[in-house]
Amino acid sequence: MKAVILAGGLGTRIREETEFRPKPMVEIGGKPIIWHIMKNLSVQGINDFVICLGYKGEVIKDFFLNYHARTNDVNVNTSQPNQFQSHSSTLGDNWNITLADTGLNTQTGGRIKRVSKYLGEEPFLCTYGDGVADINLKELKDFHFSHGKIATVTSVNPPSRFGALTISDVGEVLEFVEKPGDTHWINGGFFIFNPLIFKYLSDDSILEQEPLRSLVSDSELRAYKHRGFWRPMDTYRESKELNELYEGNKAPWRNWI
Repeated sequence: MKAVILAGGLGTRIREETEFRPKPMVEIGGKPIIWHIMKNLSVQGINDFVICLGYKGEVIKDFFLNYHARTNDVNVNTSQPNQFQSHSSTLGDNWNITLADTGLNTQTGGRIKRVSKYLGEEPFLCTYGDGVADINLKELKDFHFSHGKIATVTSVNPPSRFGALTISDVGEVLEFVEKPGDTHWINGGFFIFNPLIFKYLSDDSILEQEPLRSLVSDSELRAYKHRGFWRPMDTYRESKELNELYEGNKAPWRNWI
């Protein structure tokens, strides 16, 4: 199964980090968040990636075109500056990566549509390039193939960022819960799509709007409930929290040694 990673957005809500690089290149523990996503999927058997580029896509291209030099100790002889010797790597990556320019202002559905030629006739995973989770890929795939529909979305139930009060009729505070669970399931990414998804996509479609609504209308969308860890990197605060988890060896998405 191939994985499509949406990595072309502007990242305007985390402008502190994205003025000079795309959000998927914002680092956690010294590696771009997109690397963390790919590493997590790779350990679970996906090593074939199609990355949808847009805003500052050349930064992502540069990272992967120079992957060995950027992720390993290297020896360089200045008389042959375009050649280097890579010292032994502990990363163990064996990835096949298609870096596809899908346009600066293209919406999510349009980006997926534009990489259809790289995906063949098999179901594929699709996720965002700015969030991590301890997703169980086997369970997700088993769920998708069990229902026989076109699409599966991974739903998540993140805790609220705000504390909640339980208040009596006379205004007495009966309970304070620091981070209550939300009662609503939301889109956490990590879709699996059958190739029939392309009937629902156009060059200018926003995946999360009309395509998903049409799938719902046709009873072709099912939700896999992920009750584990899930966290987007939408704000500087979230970037800091993810780095603290990783540096403290408490990163739930880190399924590699």
